[in-house]
Amino acid sequence: MFILVMGVAGSGKTTVGKALSDALGWSFYDADDFHSPENVSKMASGVALTDADRRPWLEKLHELIAERTTLDESGILACSALKQKYRTILCDGNDVQVVYLKAQPDLVRSRLKLRRGHYMPPQLIESQFGALEEPQNALIVDAALPTEQAVAVIRSALIRTTLSAINKSSD
Repeated sequence: MFILVMGVAGSGKTTVGKALSDALGWSFYDADDFHSPENVSKMASGVALTDADRRPWLEKLHELIAERTTLDESGILACSALKQKYRTILCDGNDVQVVYLKAQPDLVRSRLKLRRGHYMPPQLIESQFGALEEPQNALIVDAALPTEQAVAVIRSALIRTTLSAINKSSD
């Protein structure tokens, strides 16, 4: 199983994803590490990526999930996955639980003002909220929660989901 921790820039995907990875003992992957140099340059210069820019990146991430799952490995992927079609590419044929870190614009803006050394400039946050299609079939977690509390909410939901699946299979 993979957990896709999604949301806009500054919602806490990497922070929560790493903490969840530590808590579960699963591998952690940050989708930002898989962007092409061209995409990084584009974003760093303040230009939002197009769907065409994102497609090879999303396909690479899908392959990562498929490869790890084939090896019976679980993992956490922090990825914006703003649109449903992006999530469809990532999840297609894979066992993926989507966790949406729902953040208010003011929270994100305040976090991005404090962020240093990241190529995503704060001025692109409006394009992220504009592109965001909130998921329908996801665990929704308030991005304002402290990291430890967000991880506890996710772990609790995973346990409930697993127990529900076991109960259904034994019926």
